[in-house]
Amino acid sequence: MHESRPVFPPELHSCQVLFRILFRLVLLIAFATFGSQGFGKTFAALLTLSAVFCIVTGAMRREAIFGPTVTHWDEAAAYAVAEYVVGPFV
Repeated sequence: MHESRPVFPPELHSCQVLFRILFRLVLLIAFATFGSQGFGKTFAALLTLSAVFCIVTGAMRREAIFGPTVTHWDEAAAYAVAEYVVGPFV
């Protein structure tokens, strides 16, 4: 019998996840700059979509919500807080 291997790669280090968050924020800012509804509304919508995406990804990967490393759940929380901060300026 062959042994089943995990479908997902092992956990990333926190610094790699922080780089992913910053890189995604730069991309979201770049895309929001070209939005037809203005920067604020487009950026808020993209942050909300990113938070939902990270929640779904964290659930599918079965990551620990309060784990020892930064996960997609933490990334979703960061995007939700950023959207909460940006929201009043829209």
